[in-house]
Amino acid sequence: MKHTSPARRGGRLAAIVTTVTLLAAPLAVVPATLGAPSAAAATTTQVTIKKIGTKTAPYKKKTTVRPNVTAKGHVAVKSKTLTVKKAGTTVAKNKKSVALKAGTYKVTTKVTYKTYRLTSAKAKVWSATKAKSKTQTLVVKQGKKPSRTTPVSAYNCPSWAPIKGNQTTAKKGDWIYHVPGGRYYKQTKPEECFTTTSAARKAGYRPSKNG
Repeated sequence: MKHTSPARRGGRLAAIVTTVTLLAAPLAVVPATLGAPSAAAATTTQVTIKKIGTKTAPYKKKTTVRPNVTAKGHVAVKSKTLTVKKAGTTVAKNKKSVALKAGTYKVTTKVTYKTYRLTSAKAKVWSATKAKSKTQTLVVKQGKKPSRTTPVSAYNCPSWAPIKGNQTTAKKGDWIYHVPGGRYYKQTKPEECFTTTSAARKAGYRPSKNG
């Protein structure tokens, strides 16, 4: 039976330890953040054209429509405009906002913008101007018909609210309303106009004693 000297056993043990250390070393030096994106790479640059929701215009009037655009990240929006068509006819072209009455429209939103990147010195390097657009169908609903409104001129009420409310005195309850065909109807300057006599009475007016 052969005996191995302590020196030879120690040398083999040292060689085994060295080999294990070399195999394990690459694992030990791999950084924990390997593969993690930098702060600059993680920044999302995005320009989004969103749908304009259904609008409601006041009765016999218009509502204002504007582009619905969002931007985030390294970007600067230069312009946001609308082009509106109805039944093939252009209602507005490249406008920042458009006043529309009740109806169905084709609306194209266009946005121009620039993106940028940051240098190591935190300076902005801008891109050329970019553009994108999106077309949608927009419905503008008619608002509910009110019982009272304002005059359309000094002596006239709208046809849908023809009753003239005249505040001849400062005391509510003594105000007078005039109906079409009445004796003083044409020469009366209304402060308010009503759809019905009951609406005028509810607002504090009484009927004209002279018609």
